[in-house]
Amino acid sequence: MTAEAARRRDSTTEKRGIEVNTSNGGETAPELVIISGMSGAGRSTAAKCLEDLGWFVVDNLPPALIPTMVDLGARSQGAVPRIGVVVDVRGRTFFDDLLTSLDELEKRGVRLRVVFLESSDEALVRRFENVRRPHPLQADGRIVDGIERERDLLRELRGEADLVIDTSNLNVHQLRAKFDTQFSGNDEPELRATVMSFGFKYGLPVDADLVVDCRFLPNPHWVPELRARTGTDADVAEYVFQQPGAQEFLDGYAELLRIVTEGYRREGKRYMTLAVGCTGGKHRSVAMSERLTKRLIADGVETVLVHRDMGRE
Repeated sequence: MTAEAARRRDSTTEKRGIEVNTSNGGETAPELVIISGMSGAGRSTAAKCLEDLGWFVVDNLPPALIPTMVDLGARSQGAVPRIGVVVDVRGRTFFDDLLTSLDELEKRGVRLRVVFLESSDEALVRRFENVRRPHPLQADGRIVDGIERERDLLRELRGEADLVIDTSNLNVHQLRAKFDTQFSGNDEPELRATVMSFGFKYGLPVDADLVVDCRFLPNPHWVPELRARTGTDADVAEYVFQQPGAQEFLDGYAELLRIVTEGYRREGKRYMTLAVGCTGGKHRSVAMSERLTKRLIADGVETVLVHRDMGRE
């Protein structure tokens, strides 16, 4: 390669922003969050949440232009340190462009996170019916047909997401609280976990990465003096952990979580949702999730505890 050719190559690379130099006062790529998910699951609300937290948000940006947007942010001299992009995947070519852009950004070392908003079919149908609008992919069919097509189209992206949020039972304020928790801090921990107790009779949490089943333990529901209490009460927790296998399960699973969390850190995964279930989500799962949360915190994992179904009975 001639000196002139090398000069032109370096000039082109600099203009495209492919190399980001942070050591000599050069350009620094902004932090990037991609928001996607099911139509009707709350993408617009999520975008407003990020805007309120000070992010520069672009709605419905063609995926092929995402690297260009990052380049422009890098040239802003710190004026645009965080960018949120809402993408609406409705066609195969569009989807392929998104995967290509994400791959390019990851190779360039851009700090990138993908948030996928999920919701149940029932909740999505109800929302579309309430606003009297068709699903964007239903064509001449029903709303459920459009939802099915979209789920199939987004399946791979959902699997690659860093954070999946199920909005089926969330109102606007609860969704905002989730975004405040995840994206308001300047110093983000390397791994954040959510431990969620739940009742199997109310359904599995669709956003769970790991599921723990505590139904192998005797149910305090059948102990009259404990039935009205919950796993947050000391006498219920004591009853649960006095049962054969309870303490051994806690110790063994806590050790397993150490292996899992270390693997997540190595792979750059920043979020983990652990769902701990029993029949009704009131006694055993609550007591076990309380103890597992303490173990995770002791291991240096920032952890949020949620009791999804406690109080539903």
